[in-house]
Amino acid sequence: MNPYIEEMMEYNDRFVKQEAYRIYRTDKYPSTGIAILTCMDTRLTGLLPAALHLKNGDVKMIKNAGAFINDPFSDAVRSLLVGIYELKVNEIMVIGHTECGVQGLRGETMLRLMRESGITEKAIEEVKEQLPNLTEWLEGFPEVTESVRETVTLLKRHPLIPKHVKVGGYLMDVV
Repeated sequence: MNPYIEEMMEYNDRFVKQEAYRIYRTDKYPSTGIAILTCMDTRLTGLLPAALHLKNGDVKMIKNAGAFINDPFSDAVRSLLVGIYELKVNEIMVIGHTECGVQGLRGETMLRLMRESGITEKAIEEVKEQLPNLTEWLEGFPEVTESVRETVTLLKRHPLIPKHVKVGGYLMDVV
């Protein structure tokens, strides 16, 4: 086991025994009515909530690689729909950031790295039978501002997102 995971579990034992979780108690509904779609970048883990003065329970936070949606029926959209219809979300913030690792990501590069990691050509071909556009699916985006704009447009035009749900795009400078 990763020594850091062991350290986290030991910390968690102390956290529970000391009842430190009490200050984080809230319900499942975001107090602001906002869902944030943002990137999984490690720099945003503490920085984004701090920069927006978010506390536990304020928002629903959905993260993926690049804060980008290019499939209207992706898991990120499903999560937003659950937020809207089950958790009282009435506004969506799409927050991209500078120096995003998904910007410029090439599908062919991802496939090469998979092969170098031991993924067989047979496995890749089996996936391509289910997902013929695998290379394109692995692609990033050329420019972060445009990717945020495209994601906002997709969400605003989505047939299952009601018109009263506001959708806005934002860009965070991680430096």
